[in-house]
Amino acid sequence: MRRTLIKSATVITMDGAIGDLRNGDVLVEGNRIVDVRPSIDVAADAEVVEGKDRIVIPGLINAHMHTWQTGLRGFAANWTLLEYFRRMHAGLATVFRPDDIYIATLVGALNQINCGTTTLVDWCHNNPTPNHTDAAVRGLVESGIRAAFFHGSPKPEPKPGEPHFSEVPHPRREVERLLAGPLADRDGLVTLGLAILGPHYSTLDVAMQDFRLARELRLIASMHQGGGPAKTPGGWEKLIEAGLVGTGINIVHGNDLPDDLLDKMVDLGVSFSVTPENEMIQGHGFPITGRLLKRGVRPTIGIDLESVLAGDLLTVARVALSTQRALDNAEARKTSGTIPATTTIPVREALRWITTEGARMLGREHQIGSLTPGKLADLVVINASDLNLVPVHDPVATVVMQTSLANIEAVMIGGAWKKRNGRLLVEGLEAKKDLLAQSGRRLVQDIERQGRAA
Repeated sequence: MRRTLIKSATVITMDGAIGDLRNGDVLVEGNRIVDVRPSIDVAADAEVVEGKDRIVIPGLINAHMHTWQTGLRGFAANWTLLEYFRRMHAGLATVFRPDDIYIATLVGALNQINCGTTTLVDWCHNNPTPNHTDAAVRGLVESGIRAAFFHGSPKPEPKPGEPHFSEVPHPRREVERLLAGPLADRDGLVTLGLAILGPHYSTLDVAMQDFRLARELRLIASMHQGGGPAKTPGGWEKLIEAGLVGTGINIVHGNDLPDDLLDKMVDLGVSFSVTPENEMIQGHGFPITGRLLKRGVRPTIGIDLESVLAGDLLTVARVALSTQRALDNAEARKTSGTIPATTTIPVREALRWITTEGARMLGREHQIGSLTPGKLADLVVINASDLNLVPVHDPVATVVMQTSLANIEAVMIGGAWKKRNGRLLVEGLEAKKDLLAQSGRRLVQDIERQGRAA
């Protein structure tokens, strides 16, 4: 069995029982962590990795990203949410071919690994055919990332005689096909979840059917909440009355949720994924990070759209932390007339949002999210001797507030190195980048051609 020993590193385990080790070792056997402590002696057959001047953290968990948009990086950077609905979902999304979905998902997932993400929640809602869906799954599998493929549905403008997307239930047959085929293993590297419309974007009948489908098949049901008026006002209350809201329901955004409804959701065990940078850019409103913390629950954090912003989860976590501190500070000045005596959110909180909380949202906290013996060996090695990180006074602060992509030296997923010495271990990366560029150019040309024809 393959064994790897990382020696003499600063280890941030995110495990309350183990804590942080200033000079610690991590032993991996096969695909699992088997020991974490100050000094481990091991037989000569283990690969020994020198951890001096390195910080080891759990692999990051990106709780929400539409990876199919990787080929359109930056294209939507100046759009509001309304422009995004019109120009992406009713426009560019309609000219995607399966090959476009495949190369975007593959390269997008590889970039996540490069940035230190080991688990990606791929919220795929541009899959008009099974071939598009299979292309996305193939891209995830080929990348080697751990992923939750949240199967969604497209949102084009209906053609004459077609129902509006809000009136179409989630396709049971397609979900069952995935569960019987490529995503049959619920503990596999790539697993299945549902990216449903929810009551904000569907009729009540559709929402009821989709919630029941998720419960019957024991799948996480994730949905966007916000962005204009709800399709079904009062829909959440009816779903709660029907006993369909609870653990396994995941709300993305939620910026406009009223306090009483948020209270009910929290009490029922609903999880929340905020995408703070994009929410503020596109006009969703301020993230609900602080509202959740006041209720005793933590958010998970997602990138959302590489068509708008960079796919670096540490940066987005830093934005989440800084934004909420700013809101808290402003409220304190408003009520007391002075600067608060101390900060409201420590930096370790932000690291929880992208590690342990992501694992909890996926129902996989027993497998990932911390460097705990028995868990899967998903970890990141940061070069703390880099110019922008020296000296390290508080390792957690160094990770959250100062680490960038340039400092991500190595990434391990399931005991296998996916990045070493600052380089992805991927064959043919340049060719993949070329295919992505070609795909992006063709998508833009096709939609521009359609516009001229209209």
